[in-house]
Amino acid sequence: MSRSSVTLRDATLADVEHLAALWQPFLRRDTGEHLNDLARAIETAGDKPGQRLVVSEYDGDFAGAVFLRTSTYSPVNPEPVVQAHNLAVVAAHRKRGVGKALMECAVTWAEELGISHVGTATSSGSREANRFMARLALGPQAVLRMAPTHAVRARLAASRPGARQVTQVLAARRSARHARALSGQG
Repeated sequence: MSRSSVTLRDATLADVEHLAALWQPFLRRDTGEHLNDLARAIETAGDKPGQRLVVSEYDGDFAGAVFLRTSTYSPVNPEPVVQAHNLAVVAAHRKRGVGKALMECAVTWAEELGISHVGTATSSGSREANRFMARLALGPQAVLRMAPTHAVRARLAASRPGARQVTQVLAARRSARHARALSGQG
């Protein structure tokens, strides 16, 4: 099919429910504030230079979205980059040029702004998304890792000198139980 069926536009508040369904895996898990979060993102993107929330439609149906923002390459490298966040396409509209159109929008915007780099992040477990980005010349530059704060705190505490690892504690308990069982038999 031709790409003429794909149209792009800036998101409006009328897109909130479609975005919530599309971006469900990316939204906060611990609250029911998804719709409010998305409404704020749409309003913020419209108000701030250097931010855009772009929606795609395929034959008039909501088909996908991407959040674009300008930033620096890293905290220590001030070179500008356009970041394409949360690029996603509705399953029924995949393989129809929607994802390419959204990335083309990111590249065009970068060119308009005189920015020479475009970056994105994909889920490490999404083989399809990673292959799509690789076909567009986007190679891995870093690995972004995240965990709940309490989990990192527990691992840091466990790795302190003198702290026993969980496996060591469990082995010591098993040995003590075994010793008690043997002493009770003898």
